[in-house]
Amino acid sequence: MTITSKIALVTGGNKGIGFEICRNLAGAGCAVLLGARSVERGRQAIRQLEQQGGSGDVHCIEIDVTRPETVNAAARQIESRYGRLDILVNNAGVNLRGDGLPGAADPGVVQRIFDSNFFGAFRVAQTMLPLLRKSAAGRIVNVSSGLGSLTLNSDPSSPVYNASFRLIGYSASKAALNMLTLHLAYELRDTKIKVNSANPGFTRTDLNDNTGTQPVEVGAIAATRLALLDDDGPTGQSFSKDGPAPW
Repeated sequence: MTITSKIALVTGGNKGIGFEICRNLAGAGCAVLLGARSVERGRQAIRQLEQQGGSGDVHCIEIDVTRPETVNAAARQIESRYGRLDILVNNAGVNLRGDGLPGAADPGVVQRIFDSNFFGAFRVAQTMLPLLRKSAAGRIVNVSSGLGSLTLNSDPSSPVYNASFRLIGYSASKAALNMLTLHLAYELRDTKIKVNSANPGFTRTDLNDNTGTQPVEVGAIAATRLALLDDDGPTGQSFSKDGPAPW
């Protein structure tokens, strides 16, 4: 089977920023694998896309980034159906109650956050890497956060430094995700695979009880651009919708 469209996998694609990224990539002509922990939720998301004016070439694929067996099964499905993967968007992540400043945060909660936000993305990237190597020009996008920026967290003039909340689990997991971006970019520096971090900005999603200041359409801009980078695009960098973002 000859596949001419770019094949894109978006984890956590059934809602929020991930859902919008799926819509954008489908609109750009990609064959999109909408990753969801629940197949039914994934199918509901695709029906929602259809009701909103067309889903394009979007298919649900079960993937829970904290469960290796589902990640491995997803890779086998992609290999069997497409033979390669062109775009991986590591979007799935959590923000759990019980996180907070180091002196008060629940260590078990912090570990669960890392299991999803860092180890989950690491697991998916490592498992999908053989498929990405079969792409003519692979792209890996890690959806990070300004809360994971060491620069912003240490700058007394930044909104992150002066935020009314501090979340050691969430922020540290996103800082670790940024390091994954840098190390993957280095490992793949002699290939056509580009790896970058996307900082969505403070976006209204379930992750923050919909308290964000911008809609998902804006939050998905940076990740979508990075997923569709030209061959002369950057790698090993961090971007927001407005351009380079500080590590």
